[in-house]
Amino acid sequence: MNINDYLKFELIGLEVEVVDAKNKSLIGIKGKIVDETKNTFVIEIKGKEKKLLKDQVTLIIDFKKEKIRAEGKLFLGRPEERIKK
Repeated sequence: MNINDYLKFELIGLEVEVVDAKNKSLIGIKGKIVDETKNTFVIEIKGKEKKLLKDQVTLIIDFKKEKIRAEGKLFLGRPEERIKK
């Protein structure tokens, strides 16, 4: 599967790690995606929630025993619209 195939899947509940970001203090953050909007991911980290702008981060996503590296801007748009594509 290539990255375009993964764009169709639901991301809520998946573990992610920030590996690059415009805000360098975000690099290394690991957690679970608990919500997603048109422009943000909401990540739960040790019981706290952190919003990440999709167009400003690159993530490693744990997807069914595979680690996928993806730029957040690929996921821009409403999740329900992205899944329909």
